[in-house]
Amino acid sequence: MNTSVGDLAGEVRPLSWSRTVAREMVHRASVAEVLLTDVRQTESGDFEAAASWPRSHPTFPRDGADLHSPLMIVETLRQLGIYIPLRYFGVSPAASLIITDLFFDLDPASEPRAVSGATGVTCRVRVAEVRRGPDGSATGLRLQVSYLADGALFALAGGGARFLEPEQYDTVRAGRAESAAPSVARAAGRARPDARRLGVTGAHDVVIGAEGATLLVDPADMRHPFFFDHATDHVPGMIVLEAARQAAAFESGGRLLRPTAGRLKTARFIEYSPPARVLCVPHHATCVFRFLQDGEQKAFGVLRYQ
Repeated sequence: MNTSVGDLAGEVRPLSWSRTVAREMVHRASVAEVLLTDVRQTESGDFEAAASWPRSHPTFPRDGADLHSPLMIVETLRQLGIYIPLRYFGVSPAASLIITDLFFDLDPASEPRAVSGATGVTCRVRVAEVRRGPDGSATGLRLQVSYLADGALFALAGGGARFLEPEQYDTVRAGRAESAAPSVARAAGRARPDARRLGVTGAHDVVIGAEGATLLVDPADMRHPFFFDHATDHVPGMIVLEAARQAAAFESGGRLLRPTAGRLKTARFIEYSPPARVLCVPHHATCVFRFLQDGEQKAFGVLRYQ
């Protein structure tokens, strides 16, 4: 059993999957979207955490499959990348998390099968390259996470993040056109790919649209419980990654559906308007992608498939 250092000196106790951490500590509005249930620092200075992946999550397939979406690996990484800095590195609760890059690598032979209500996942977390401001609080860091289920390692993930206080964020985002996710109707004439070809449960899960041969970031449901848990003034990173995955599925004719590894590098914020273009080039078991907007490359990366 994995154990951790308790709050009292000399006390060692197991991780708990009994209840979620406070939603504010992972920047989620809905308790149902909180995956972390426990986080502890170990004697070595690293961290270990418990996460619960429910079959009721919006990303879980409804086609009879018993495997969680790879997005759960990345969302767990995102939540760890917020909770640990807030709890242990002096980052303000009002700070904004900016993802600079991320990767994930899943072993299909050892990943857990979702046979009941939720899958208990243990995370072993190493923090590196901590950058601090004048007051000693972290302004950036990198995480590397190992994921285990029933004692078996099944995935790795990691990435970098920056933390901006409200006044810093306002300066960075000065002049932006929108302050929250728009609720406007889609542009006339813009088609939407069939959900089945993209490997999603329903039309409301589709996050890309098409104008002729051009694929665009175009979420169907601006109230989607996972992608739009709370208002944002730019396209969330999870939508960027899912748009790349859906573009790969579309361009491969539905052949490349479930990536087992991927990398994403973000260079600029992706705005809601005008919709960013998704360029995706499948080649055998990989797909290279880019996001273009206003003549700039905003993000790029690669997805790999078994």
